[in-house]
Amino acid sequence: MKTVNHSVAPANGPFQTPVPLMSYRPYWAKRFGTAPFLPMSRAEMAQLGWDSCDIILVTGDAYIDHPSFGMALIGRVLEAQGFRVGIISQPDWTSAEDFRRLGKPNLFFGVTAGNMDSMVNRYTADRKIRTDDAYTAHAAPNKRPDRAVVVYSQRCREAYPDRPIIIGSIEASLRRIAHYDYWSDKVRRSVLLDAKADLLLFGNAERAVVELAHRLARGVPINEIRDLRGTAFVVPPGWLPDQDWSVVDSSSLDDPNTKHPPHQHADPYADTTRQDAAQTATDCAAKPSVQDEQAAQVVQFVPRNPQQSQTSERLAARKAQREKTVVRLPSFEQVGAEPLLYAHASRCFHLESNPGNARALVQSHGSGPGQREVWLNPPPIPLSTAEMDHVYGRPYARAPHPSYGDARIPAWEMIRFSINIMRGCFGGCTFCSIHEHEGRIIQSRSEDSILEEIENIRDKTPGFTGTISDLGGPTANMYRLACKDKKIEASCRRLSCVYPDICPQMGTDHGPLVQLYRKARKISGIKRINISSGLRYDLAIRSPEYIKELVTHHVGGYLKIAPEHTEEATLAKMMKPSIANYDQFKVLFDKYSREAGKEQYLIPYFIGAHPGASDEDMLNLALWLKKNRFRLDQVQNFLPTPLAIATAMYHSRRNPLRKLSSSGEVVETARSGRSRRIHKAFMRYHDPANWPLLREALREMGRADLIGNSARHLVPAFQPPGSAAQQKGSKPPRAGDAAKPSAARNARKTLRGSSSRQR
Repeated sequence: MKTVNHSVAPANGPFQTPVPLMSYRPYWAKRFGTAPFLPMSRAEMAQLGWDSCDIILVTGDAYIDHPSFGMALIGRVLEAQGFRVGIISQPDWTSAEDFRRLGKPNLFFGVTAGNMDSMVNRYTADRKIRTDDAYTAHAAPNKRPDRAVVVYSQRCREAYPDRPIIIGSIEASLRRIAHYDYWSDKVRRSVLLDAKADLLLFGNAERAVVELAHRLARGVPINEIRDLRGTAFVVPPGWLPDQDWSVVDSSSLDDPNTKHPPHQHADPYADTTRQDAAQTATDCAAKPSVQDEQAAQVVQFVPRNPQQSQTSERLAARKAQREKTVVRLPSFEQVGAEPLLYAHASRCFHLESNPGNARALVQSHGSGPGQREVWLNPPPIPLSTAEMDHVYGRPYARAPHPSYGDARIPAWEMIRFSINIMRGCFGGCTFCSIHEHEGRIIQSRSEDSILEEIENIRDKTPGFTGTISDLGGPTANMYRLACKDKKIEASCRRLSCVYPDICPQMGTDHGPLVQLYRKARKISGIKRINISSGLRYDLAIRSPEYIKELVTHHVGGYLKIAPEHTEEATLAKMMKPSIANYDQFKVLFDKYSREAGKEQYLIPYFIGAHPGASDEDMLNLALWLKKNRFRLDQVQNFLPTPLAIATAMYHSRRNPLRKLSSSGEVVETARSGRSRRIHKAFMRYHDPANWPLLREALREMGRADLIGNSARHLVPAFQPPGSAAQQKGSKPPRAGDAAKPSAARNARKTLRGSSSRQR
């Protein structure tokens, strides 16, 4: 592909046009070649002939040179552009000294907490400190600080005050605006302000970080780079890119009824810092678009009829106007004081999440002389297949940095022989972070790229015995699935393409994935390929051929699957399909297992204490588990992660999926320690350690009829002698229905280790 050197970014409306990653003219330092590992010391830099690093990446994870680890991936992509990239892994954050180990970067510091949010990594859903860290050598705990992005950024600033600081990855991405923080039980301001960073990159950041690096290398000041998609930055009150921009308040998307809120506030949408812009917004957008009117009723709606009676000129004018419109969200102070406005801000934030039609967002923080505003450009444009191949085709060593020696790093062992074949998820589960981070548009690699990586693992990865542990990503079976109409995809505002049912515009052909599996199995030296990523069974049942292929060749006795719950009211808050879809999948799973002559089991995954789940819902789930003879080994309660819709439900007790008002639907959640323990106990009804608590709960619920010693009862009326630990999990699961405890435990570890699906 022809290389170009952009002195000024070409325009696509007000935002930088996506430049193919492979088309940039390499930076002059390309002459130093490729590093076997990105250096972590001055000695390694000297061996490479470097006198300095152009970019230094600071991460809370151990450095593993593998594309499943964010800093390795970003580092190798920047290396391919010719930049000298160094890594500071798990630095001592008690002073700035360790942040000087590689010297001053010529261009910028890139800061991340690692593959997982540092708070999710360190604390359980019950706010208890974990005893290990899968992303650290020897699984050692306490190798990164709480809120690592903030701490690392401050130390980088202390080390070299004149170097730009760019923050990114999952922790920064989920905190880009005011957000509810479960660990402190309050709304916190944008992480940009706490970290004092110059720029925040959210979502998959390859496009933004490559363009940013080239501009900084050309001498463009960091505070002048304001047109990159997928970036957030701090601006003065009332700032606009140019005079052609207009501001609309978020009430034009959804006007919450706050006539009688618990606390009286000033107009949450008034822009007192720029009344002229507000008046312009009123003149330009006095009447919301058809889509906005529909969005004010229900998030899940069908795009406009393309046959509507508007001329192409008017549509083009509206599109141009929209591209230069910023939506003002209620301020940090307002969403912090009024939970209903927090839910409203969440609803509007998610309505502006499709890169095809999203507008910029702005949110005020502070008042008076200290007032500042956080500006969010629209999300990044997804990578093409060729760009995905480029990113995953870098010369990764596929191993931990040699400085770790023979140390055991659990996250590395988990993904050592696995391959990412795609990104994104259009499921839209409200408790999941993928939508806020990777988005709902699937980005897939080519067959050739994936097959080549399998061959590289076979030929270059020590310890490989012929088994690929996974071909997947955020989900197992969304490879190459996409909207049938690109125009509809670009204009649609549905948060899920599969809830409440699969959209008729969504392609569900699993043929390319089946073909990939078959070609992968034929590679010489490959004995087996397992599929370990989470399966969307509601999609799979549309393709019995895929289920047969999967069950016959790619299930190692156990397949993890996530119904999450059985009750429709709770599933609706999760935006998950009916349990009837699971039943259909199980019929096909059992059928094809029998035909293959295999005894195979499903490992179900459920969530307790989810917003909207009552004690009665959890009881019904327990009865369903008992009826189906499931005995779950490890279960987890809901963990509110920043920006997720379910987190907004948890904090506000409102449902952002629908029209909001002070008298609208109230979403209750198990919050107290005892309530959450009851929900978890229902999912492990068979554990004698839970029986005393369940007996109390059943009596309080008026369901003492479920306490007794017959098969129809949920828990016995007596407590067995001996320790609860000796009784725990003593009875094996029924064949064909439940998984062995050890297999369920391994599956849970895999889920916990996933960087893209944080629960």
